Amino acid sequence: MNVRRRLIPTAAMAAVTALGTATLAGCSGDAAGAGGTGKFDVVASFYPMAFLAERIGGDHVHVTSLTSPGQEPHDLELSTRQIASLEESDAVLYLKNLQPAVDKAVDQSPVDTKIDAASLTTLEEHGNEVGGHAAEHDHEHGHGEEAGKDPHIWLDPVRYAQVAEGVGKAFEKADPDHAADYKKNTAALVKQLNALNTEFEDGLAHTKSKVFITTHAAFGYLAERYGLTEEAISGLDPESEPSAARVKDLEKMAEADGVSTVFYETLVSDKTAKTIAHDTGLKTDVLDPIEGITDHSRGQDYFAVQRANLKALQQALGAK
Repeated sequence: MNVRRRLIPTAAMAAVTALGTATLAGCSGDAAGAGGTGKFDVVASFYPMAFLAERIGGDHVHVTSLTSPGQEPHDLELSTRQIASLEESDAVLYLKNLQPAVDKAVDQSPVDTKIDAASLTTLEEHGNEVGGHAAEHDHEHGHGEEAGKDPHIWLDPVRYAQVAEGVGKAFEKADPDHAADYKKNTAALVKQLNALNTEFEDGLAHTKSKVFITTHAAFGYLAERYGLTEEAISGLDPESEPSAARVKDLEKMAEADGVSTVFYETLVSDKTAKTIAHDTGLKTDVLDPIEGITDHSRGQDYFAVQRANLKALQQALGAK
């Protein structure tokens, strides 16, 4: 299922488009210099993939991201220059079915090493209610969105660690001269992700509520991992408008389950979240899907933003 996302405001997108192939924050190169750098040249589709490539590759890789900071990744369109840079790279790291334009370019590319993160872990079908008593709610009210394969695997530290291990092995095979370093870097990253998993387990083990509301279902894997229930306003597709029945159910659920907060994202309009929060007397806060790092992010890298997400969930759920 190709998940389409609402673009950031037109003016902001125009500015992003003007950046073209500018350097992505957190990446070591731009699309114009993806090939022939004297290093193992890796093109990553968007931030979570670029982060893995940089952490695992270290000094031996030159990483280019196809998605600029602040650009909503799902609707990415590639320029001729970006496609050319991809074809000149040594490897491409992407998440199939998340960015159709990237999938098409990868399929047509002669690059020897094509790493699909989705093939390195398991994907599940998620609707607009995930985890906890979601199945019970769907059965009772019949408002569950038709499920699709959820691509947001990086928000679950355990699945993200599985992807990291697969990426490390692919780097070792493609660039055997530096295999030992890739193995070492991968092990260090996986250790950090395991520690992050423990932080979430401990931090969310005892909360007054187990239910949280988001603008769309980006946090299903996280909810399942830590015994929570994600109630998404718009399911996997944030462009769809919630029905009156869905809004009514959310209002009842918020009261019954002690929900205090409606979460929205930095790259998606907060209008719907604020409207529902106003109608239900709830607060709003940010829960970041970490699809890109910008000046508005609550941290400079994946780990910092995930810990900010944990803090936000603890506050909203009444962690003891």
